[in-house]
Amino acid sequence: MEKQRLGGVSENDERATGPEGHVIGVHPLPLPVSRKNHGMALAWIRLLRPIQWSKNGVVFAGVVFARRATDPQELIRAVLAFVAFCMISSAVYVFNDWIDIERDRHHPVKRARPLASGQIEPRVGLTVAAFLTIGGCVVGVVVSWWLLLVCVAYLAIMVAYSLKLKHIVIVDVFVIASGFILRAVAGAAAVSVPVSSWLLLCTFFLALFLGFCKRRNEIRVLDTSASLHRPSLGGYSVATLDQFIGLTAAATLMAYSMYTFVSTYVPENDAMMLTIPFVAFAMFRYLFLVYGRNLGGSPESLLLKDVPLFSSIFLWGVCVVTVLTIQ
Repeated sequence: MEKQRLGGVSENDERATGPEGHVIGVHPLPLPVSRKNHGMALAWIRLLRPIQWSKNGVVFAGVVFARRATDPQELIRAVLAFVAFCMISSAVYVFNDWIDIERDRHHPVKRARPLASGQIEPRVGLTVAAFLTIGGCVVGVVVSWWLLLVCVAYLAIMVAYSLKLKHIVIVDVFVIASGFILRAVAGAAAVSVPVSSWLLLCTFFLALFLGFCKRRNEIRVLDTSASLHRPSLGGYSVATLDQFIGLTAAATLMAYSMYTFVSTYVPENDAMMLTIPFVAFAMFRYLFLVYGRNLGGSPESLLLKDVPLFSSIFLWGVCVVTVLTIQ
């Protein structure tokens, strides 16, 4: 009761008292420097989103499916392409958060983001984003001019997305899917190999599938305030998104299946078809999480937290490497 009367003062506060012991001023003790630094480090991690870097793993498709992963030089070039996209994508996340500061404050989860919550000043965040963009482009040009061109194209599309395109129904998800296509193209450009059109098609449909699942989750979570956070959500309905999700899930599985025995970059004995069950299981598991558990708002988190989903993707990778290595 005494604490409430004194405005929540605790024994950890530095107090100035009068001659009879009455509190005449409260001076909170400063947090230890180590705790401040730790909190700021976590804020920067949340702002730059390293967990989202898993999306950039698509750049390794070129070196893996071209069977050049055992060549140290080519592998280094692919790794550098991955680093370049991690830097540029983090810069895009910062820019997007800066654009969405007010809208994020209406979101039950995103309002805790560093810029929206005030943990990091917008000016500082934009400065870091600029350095990351320059750094990513420098890494890209070190690998090849073609990679730099892809990086610039990705940056331009994502900036347009943050400024305008994300507010347009359906276009918003298509732009996100184009970002994944550019990641795959970047990986191929890094090692100077062509990319299978079937693999690009599979990547495109998979990105659409994940994007529509995310929109569905946002509508379910935000309910009537959905359009306040993202204007394009006002043009979607759960029923419409269910149709989109079903179509893109089927298209993804079909495109990948066709890739395994039609593409000229896979073994001629059709052994790559052995990887189809893992992809099918991963798709069905994700659908179960979306409809059975009302998840799907954060694909990268599901990948790391859901053991069956992670296991299926891991086993798919092992199977792909095994098939390509044996051949």
